[in-house]
Amino acid sequence: MNKLYFMSMLVISSFAWADHDHDHGDNHAMEMEAHSHEGHMHDVLVDGKKLEVDPDRFDKFVEGQKNLQVAVISVNGMVCDFCARGIERTFKKDKAVQKIDVDLTRGKVLVMYTQSAKVNFEDIKQKILSNGQNATDLQIISI
Repeated sequence: MNKLYFMSMLVISSFAWADHDHDHGDNHAMEMEAHSHEGHMHDVLVDGKKLEVDPDRFDKFVEGQKNLQVAVISVNGMVCDFCARGIERTFKKDKAVQKIDVDLTRGKVLVMYTQSAKVNFEDIKQKILSNGQNATDLQIISI
């Protein structure tokens, strides 16, 4: 019975995903068509707002950096490496972004900006949403 329920949910989720309007550009759209979440489905999506940043990962991310700011973004809906790579590609287009790290396990995205950059949560939300996830919270840390 559980297998039948899981397969039904998988089919319904696939239709919902395919029906959802995703405007990612031609290359991203082609990658999305070729991508499958088969083999890495999750029972529960990670809600980044509920979890803390991994301190070791954060320390490694900022190691040797000065006079910059780090946006710690809580994200809901990241389920696979493909999600992470899409977010990375989107943020790397921004010239103010120096470095990015996506932690799928904790639902966090670390984005290092120049000190002079104006970090706008609405812009960040839009970038995350363009990849199919939701930014739920933002914290800025100056280093």
